[in-house]
Amino acid sequence: MSILSGLFGRGGVAGAPRVEPVLAAAEPAATASARMGTVSDAGWIPLDGGRARVKNLPAASPASAERQATVFACCNIIAGDLSKVRVHVMRRDADGIERRQTGHPVETVLNVEASEGLAGPVVRYAQGYGLALQGEAFAWVRRSGRGEVEALELVHAVTPLRNGRRRFYEFSDEEDVRRRVMHRDMVHLRFGSLDGWRGRSPIRVAADSVALALGGHDMAARGVAGVALKAYATIPDHFQDEEAAERSRRNLARVLEDREQRSVGILEAGATIRSLDLSPADAQLLELLKFNREQVAAIYRMPPAKLQMLEHGVKANSEQQAIDYRVDCLQTWATLIEGQYALTLLTEAERRAGFFLRHNLDALLRATTKERYDALVKATGGPIMTPNEARRADGLEPVPEGDRLYPPANMTREEGR
Repeated sequence: MSILSGLFGRGGVAGAPRVEPVLAAAEPAATASARMGTVSDAGWIPLDGGRARVKNLPAASPASAERQATVFACCNIIAGDLSKVRVHVMRRDADGIERRQTGHPVETVLNVEASEGLAGPVVRYAQGYGLALQGEAFAWVRRSGRGEVEALELVHAVTPLRNGRRRFYEFSDEEDVRRRVMHRDMVHLRFGSLDGWRGRSPIRVAADSVALALGGHDMAARGVAGVALKAYATIPDHFQDEEAAERSRRNLARVLEDREQRSVGILEAGATIRSLDLSPADAQLLELLKFNREQVAAIYRMPPAKLQMLEHGVKANSEQQAIDYRVDCLQTWATLIEGQYALTLLTEAERRAGFFLRHNLDALLRATTKERYDALVKATGGPIMTPNEARRADGLEPVPEGDRLYPPANMTREEGR
C-alpha cells in the first residue's frame, strides 16, 4: 500500500478508520420540527436589524445594500481573493513543522470540483460572498459510503434546529427533497455570532451607517435625475367653482408624483412649486459620498487602495496597504472559513493528528520580478538561473554549456568545472 493510499485512501490518518456521521434520510419537515423543536423553541433571538433609528432613512438589508457600490466591492473583493487562491490541507507534525498533505480528497473538492458542474472556487466564492453580505452561508457535504467527502452542494433556505446540545439543519436539496442532517454534514459559515451558531450580517449590525450611505446614494440619484423628493406648492384662490379647484389640485399632485418626469407639467396661472430637497452643492454631496464610502470600508476593514480610493497616497504605501489588507481584513474571514471547513470536512482522527486547512494567502503578496530576484540573489549569494533557463523564459533557443550557473562576480570558475 502506498503512503498516500494509507493516509487518504481509507481514512486520512494511517491506521485510523474514517468514521463519519451517517446522512439522515429525508424526513417531513413537520415531523422533524415536532420532534426536535424550532429555532424559536431553542431560545435563539432573531436578529431585529436593518432599520436605522432615523425614521426616514432607507432600510439597510443585504438585498438593498448590495446595490451600493462600496458594499458590493467589499463583499466581492473578500470573496474573490479567498476563492482565487488554493486551500491546502496541512499537517502539523510532532516536531512543529507544518507540511502540505497532497492528494487529500478535501483539497480536490475545494480547489477542483465541488459538485457536478461546479468548480471548487465557484462554490467557495458563493459562500464567501454570502458570508460577507448576509453573515451566513450554507453548503451540504455529500459523502461516499466510506465517509469521504465527495461534493459540496450549495443550499439556501436552511432552518437550524436543536435537540438538547445537538444541532441539526433542515433544507431542500437540488432534487427538492426535504432533508435533515447533523451539523457535521453542513458547512455553516457565520460571522459576528453571539451564540456561536447564528451569524449576523455586517449590514444589519451597522444598520445606521449603511442606511446613511444608502440615503446619500438616493440623494445623488435624485440630483442627477433632477427630481425633487419633497416639495410644497402655492395655488392662487381665484377658481370659478369647487370643481375647477379640485381639477387644479389633481393636476398639481400629478406633477409632484411624476418622479420619472414622463410628461411636462402644466400648472394654473400663478401656481408655483418649491423644492424642499437640498441642492447637491448645499448638501456637500461629494463629501457625504466620500464619508459614506469610508464608513462602509471601515465596517469590512477594507484598505482604501482596494476600493480605488487613490486620494490616500496608494503609490507611496501600496505594499504596506497590501500587508494591512491581508492581516487586518482577509485573514479574519479566512480564519473563520478555514476553521469551519476543517471542523466539517476533516474527520476527528485527522484533526487530532494535526490536520488543518489553510488558504495560500502568500500568493496575494507576490512582489515584483526585480524584488523577488534581488531577494533570492541576496539569500543565495549568487545567480539563481542558468543562461538557458533565462533564454527559454524569453522564447530563445538554448546554447551550448548554457546549463551551468555562472559564479558570483567575486568568484572565478575553475577550469574543467
